[in-house]
Amino acid sequence: MISPSNTSLSPISTLSPLPRLLVEPLVRAALLEDLGRAGDVTTDSVVPADARFEAVIASRQPGVIAGIDAAVIAFELIDPALRVAIERGDGSVVAPGDGVLRLSGAARSILTAERVALNIACRMSGIATATAGLVEIARRHGTAQIVCTRKTTPGLRALEKHAVKAGGGSNHRFGLDDAVLIKDNHIAVAGGVAIAIQRAKAHAGHLVKIEVEVDTLAQLDEAMAEGVDAVLLDNMTPAMLAQAVAIVGGRALTEASGRVSAETVGAIAASGVDLISVGWITHSAPILDLGLDAARA
Repeated sequence: MISPSNTSLSPISTLSPLPRLLVEPLVRAALLEDLGRAGDVTTDSVVPADARFEAVIASRQPGVIAGIDAAVIAFELIDPALRVAIERGDGSVVAPGDGVLRLSGAARSILTAERVALNIACRMSGIATATAGLVEIARRHGTAQIVCTRKTTPGLRALEKHAVKAGGGSNHRFGLDDAVLIKDNHIAVAGGVAIAIQRAKAHAGHLVKIEVEVDTLAQLDEAMAEGVDAVLLDNMTPAMLAQAVAIVGGRALTEASGRVSAETVGAIAASGVDLISVGWITHSAPILDLGLDAARA
């Protein structure tokens, strides 16, 4: 895992929560999947109905927190009477042992909701942590923003893109209807860069931006001759990226993509590109280890 330095990273204090109306159906579906046809048979058989429990969800690794609002909803859907207090919300930087969420109330309710709440919070915090690590490296070498892609878990895109923002990154398009992004297969079927851009301009509305993916500087020249809002510079070396940035000359946003890692992101940022898109931060970032334990007195 790329772990941001707790001493050099600032919490994201301006992050607005996602609307509950958007998040609750995702959490409800996860709870229904876990409860199955008979509910929590282990907890219901082992834990007395009147048992009370005070617990805390804490981080076991350094990282950045995300998904806490969704975790809260998981507990509230199981039992609205639970007392739930957020100690460190989305965008918070944590060290091992830091408390994130404090709970008190019916033991059965807390234990039943525990796994779904942790599944969401661990995954989203892992995404935020991976993003923050790349952001921290990139900012040492340039001004490029780290952005995510559409390579998200089906059904969880809103939560995962929110987690990217919690880590200091930015969001690329949310779906196919956000903007025109002409990629290599579109170009191949259309018959070239120029004709693809021309068709896009004829079809898209006046508020729809157009970005085109290019693999070579020759394709970039062709795209710039047609005029686009952004260019996706795919799998180019840092030297080629610097050349591409010079060719564009501020006429469009420049986005670097392909083989981005902790080892390469610095050189990519130093090329002067505006954006660095990274698919793996949402599709395969390792989780941040969070755990629920009995609260200490």
